[in-house]
Amino acid sequence: MQTIYRFIRLFRAALKNHEYDYTQGSIKEAIVLLAIPMVLELSLESVFALVDIYFVGGLGKNAITTVGLTESVITIVYSLAIGLSTAATALVSRRVGEKNPEAASLAGAQSILLALGCTVFVSVIGIVFAADILRGMGASPEVVAEGTTFTQVMLGGSVVIILLFLMNGIFRGAGNAMIAMKSLWIASAANIILCPLFINVFHVGLVGAAIATTIGRGLGVLYQCRHLMRKGHSIHILPKHWVPNRAIITSLLNVSWPATLQFLIASASWIVLAKLVAETGGTEASAGYQIAMRNVVFFILPAWGLSNAAATLVGQNLGAGLPQRAKKSVLLAAQYNAIFMSLVTLIFIVWPTPIIQFFTKDARVISYGVDALRIIGCGYLFYGVGMVMVQALNGAGDTKTPTIINLVCFWGVQVPFAFLASSYLGTKGVFIAIPVAETLIAVLAFWYFQKGKWMTQKV
Repeated sequence: MQTIYRFIRLFRAALKNHEYDYTQGSIKEAIVLLAIPMVLELSLESVFALVDIYFVGGLGKNAITTVGLTESVITIVYSLAIGLSTAATALVSRRVGEKNPEAASLAGAQSILLALGCTVFVSVIGIVFAADILRGMGASPEVVAEGTTFTQVMLGGSVVIILLFLMNGIFRGAGNAMIAMKSLWIASAANIILCPLFINVFHVGLVGAAIATTIGRGLGVLYQCRHLMRKGHSIHILPKHWVPNRAIITSLLNVSWPATLQFLIASASWIVLAKLVAETGGTEASAGYQIAMRNVVFFILPAWGLSNAAATLVGQNLGAGLPQRAKKSVLLAAQYNAIFMSLVTLIFIVWPTPIIQFFTKDARVISYGVDALRIIGCGYLFYGVGMVMVQALNGAGDTKTPTIINLVCFWGVQVPFAFLASSYLGTKGVFIAIPVAETLIAVLAFWYFQKGKWMTQKV
């Protein structure tokens, strides 16, 4: 009973807009205080994908395929956003651990400047080449005709995706995960309200889903900006912080480019797999795979919350000169993640059909979706451990090692395995390639983490 009361107390504390010193006190409490808002934050991020696919599902399989293929390409945008966010978290958390809020605020402002410079290029490419992108993903002429405008809106609005991820990385680095969570609450709530309005009331169709998602994320960004400029937090951005600082921007680039490449390597491999599924199984297989992946993401993103908690704890404790405390934090977070992901594995293996049927009634689409969910779910335990280890290295500023691991596992194993296995097993071969690669990532990341070289990383 005392344990329950203690958890309730921590849960309430985690949902307050307070910044805590995670370099002292109970490590278990530190993980809970950070992880609760981070888990809720990333669960809400996954709501975007599920809401879109739910309402778009009524528009037909071409619409589902368009959303799926576009989201596969947008993972490249996510890669850039996560790379910049990783750098921001690493630098801000290290400065906070050093008890230097002025330097933390300066690092936050410089990361936003860097992000704004990157979004212009991405948005222009997305708007101009949307149709070519869909064709390159293996979309049918009908899907290209129906989905080009949707893709233009989604890729053209990349700025809100990147800023939402980036500024949440700043808040997480500062130890205030609650503001990051609330920004996703606002964005998700707006999307849930606007998506059916644009599709079913205003009859904008598929494009309405893109408009709703972009507006929702934009509102979340406005909320973040309000708190970054506000007094009373360790991160308080002032006009002087917007003056470009070459040294800090260089540090951000040194951490962010491997992190961006790290996720680009993974994202590009997922694009290849999505294309391979479309080519081997057709539109029905592609739609089933995309629905399955939405659910995979829905359950993986909460696990990312624990992983991000580990990254913040590593950064702040290394900044405070406490490497062993940082290591203990990571190992404990990995244990928690393994338990959570094991439960998800059970759900995906035993009850995949009702999950897929919630999104579509097409028997062929359901069949492919069930296969994908069951096979991919088999590797969830390893996904959870691997995510924590990789984020711990990123939180320390060692983004190059996870990049090498991703290159080996995704392009040396997953993609070749998928091509080979699909020639014998069809789409099931593609699905099997996913847990194989993710398991190898977990093993390699854990092995390198145990070597301890990340403890001496300077940022």
